Amino acid sequence: MDFALPWPTSQGEWLAWSSAVLTVLLGLLFFLAPGLAFRALRLQVKPEKAAAIAEGRGRMSGFYLGVGLCCILLAQPLIYMALGFSWLFTAFGRLLSMMSDGANTPFNWVSIVLELVLAALPLAFAFGFLP
Repeated sequence: MDFALPWPTSQGEWLAWSSAVLTVLLGLLFFLAPGLAFRALRLQVKPEKAAAIAEGRGRMSGFYLGVGLCCILLAQPLIYMALGFSWLFTAFGRLLSMMSDGANTPFNWVSIVLELVLAALPLAFAFGFLP
C-alpha cells in the first residue's frame, strides 16, 4: 500500500487545510513550549502545581495535534467536520464563560472570533459550501 500526502486541490480544501495547519501549530506550541503557550493565553501555573504543565503538553497539545494531523494526512470531509465542530464547541464554551463567568474581556472577543473562523473554514468545506 502506497502512502502519499494528499495535497489540497480546491479553494475550499485549502481553507480547511489551513485551519488544520494552524491547529497543528498551536498543538506544537503547547507540546514544545507549554509555558509560553500558557502566557499567550494569559494563564499562570502556580509553582506548587507544576504538574499543570502536563495538561498543556498532554491534553491540549494531544488533541490539537491528533485532530489537525488526521485532517492533513487523511484529507477526508468527515475529519474536517470533526475539526470544525471541535473549534465550534471551543467558541461556544468561551461564549458561555463570557456570559456566565464574567470573562467578557477584549482578549476573549478576539479569541472567539479566531475560533469561529477556525471552525467555519473546515465546516464550510465539509458541508460543501466551498468548492
